[in-house]
Amino acid sequence: MKIQFAPTDLPLTRRLQMASVLQWVFSFLGLAPCCIMIFFVLMFTRFWLISVLYACWFFFDWETPSKGGRRFHFLCHLRVWDYMRDYFPVKLVKTADLDPRKNYILGFHPHGVLVAGAFINFCTYATGFRKLFPGLDSFLLMLPLWFRAPFFRDYIMMAGLVPSDKESASYLLRRQGGGNAVVIAVGGAPEALDARPGAFTILLANKKGFVKLAMEHGAHLVPVFSFGENELFDQVENPRGTCLRWIQDKLQSIMGISLPLFHARGVFQYSFGIMPYRKPINTVVGRPIRVEKNEKPTVEELDDLHQLYTEELSQLFEEHKVKYGVPEDQHLSFI
Repeated sequence: MKIQFAPTDLPLTRRLQMASVLQWVFSFLGLAPCCIMIFFVLMFTRFWLISVLYACWFFFDWETPSKGGRRFHFLCHLRVWDYMRDYFPVKLVKTADLDPRKNYILGFHPHGVLVAGAFINFCTYATGFRKLFPGLDSFLLMLPLWFRAPFFRDYIMMAGLVPSDKESASYLLRRQGGGNAVVIAVGGAPEALDARPGAFTILLANKKGFVKLAMEHGAHLVPVFSFGENELFDQVENPRGTCLRWIQDKLQSIMGISLPLFHARGVFQYSFGIMPYRKPINTVVGRPIRVEKNEKPTVEELDDLHQLYTEELSQLFEEHKVKYGVPEDQHLSFI
């Protein structure tokens, strides 16, 4: 394989963009294990008191992630996220107003490998979410597993991340006065196994929990489609029925996280590595679907709203696909 190296005379701006994405990839893939290791290593050094004090804090602060977390606005405003936005680049597109007096569930599609579009748009202020939707605060749901990692849990809470369980989402949707937008990557970890360039497979057919949650709290549903999300990484072929896919599905059912074998480019060369490709991400926020509060919806009511959501998502895709480079004869595939 011929290796294509990056030019040595790249502008400083592009180097800073690369550095910003590199730290994000490390944070996503390696920071949690490092934090866990540091916590236990400190226990056997003269700095053991740090781990002991943190353990006390961890116990005292146990329920904070499920009660809205602890966002630090200065972190969301850091210039590093502007550089990360410009690396791809990422753009947030508004199609309708969202009333800040209401609460919303934003269904994000597709998941992609590392949900880069969801992070940049809803965990940072780099793409202007708060300006496009004044009065709304966005909260991205993340696997509860990561909120058990010492130190790391505090870092991700600072960006507005909360656990992806019913208790955490319900706490936000119960808030009086509205102004909360709970962002759910509906396809979740299993959908990441189908994330590759040119793929438009959406795991939604049997995903009705978020719809029921919206009905129970009277939160309006908003479909969101992120064009370009699946273009960031290549992935080792793993069609359903193969040994590799069986292993991945089995590990996902045990651990709760999927393990896609992805690759893209490197830091100093363009031929291989785990840095994402520089592909544009255009995240389109659709029209809100009005949902009346119904604490005990029937199966038929749940199915009807789920079908309406699916149709709205499909329409959102059809209306914008050509603008963002998707062939006119390409359609979403729901499984």
